[in-house]
Amino acid sequence: MNRLKSKAGSFKRAVASILKNNPNRYLRYIKGVIHVGANTGQGRDLYAKHNLQVMWVEPIPEVFLELQDNINGYASQHALNYLVTDTDHKSYDFHISNNAGASSSILQLDMHKDIWPHVDFIETITLESFTLDTVLAREKIDIDIYDGLVLDTQGSELMVLQGAVRNLERFKFIQVEVPDFESYVGCCQRKDIDSFLEPAGFREFSRVKFAEHSGGGSYYDIVYKKVL
Repeated sequence: MNRLKSKAGSFKRAVASILKNNPNRYLRYIKGVIHVGANTGQGRDLYAKHNLQVMWVEPIPEVFLELQDNINGYASQHALNYLVTDTDHKSYDFHISNNAGASSSILQLDMHKDIWPHVDFIETITLESFTLDTVLAREKIDIDIYDGLVLDTQGSELMVLQGAVRNLERFKFIQVEVPDFESYVGCCQRKDIDSFLEPAGFREFSRVKFAEHSGGGSYYDIVYKKVL
């Protein structure tokens, strides 16, 4: 009997651990998401499953057109074509990757290539940047609809946060894809995101490692929750 209880307890702990570290668990607690770094909207079905209002933000014009096609028919999902950083009206060389644009960035590849050696930049275009605060004001977005923020901008996530200070406290949860090593040249790392969000009242809610560098370091999906 004691052995059965021990097995049952171990199973419950394992299930609890899986649930705790599920990066999408927070979606049940929000009503809408602003997703910066949309690519082609791969998460559209997940968001629709949770009945969320979604505002996708994608910088690459051609990818943006595909994104629009992909969310056509999702009445609660919309898309904006912007490069979002910490500065308005700044020109950037934006490097487009050969994996359907998924690894595209304003930064150059660094140790990213050690994990994904097949990924490379095939084209560079010039884009004008805007802060998220400016985009929300310019497009007259009702921020009260969106209490979740998702950032997947390939190394510039901290810049996006720095350009969203006027609206940061409105979000209940912020999900960030971030490494703890230099995946892109000069990219933000996990410690940088922690240092920025903790004084703003956000604490880690869940963390899932999804890639590992052979020389040390990992890539994570981290969700932060507003607690203050």
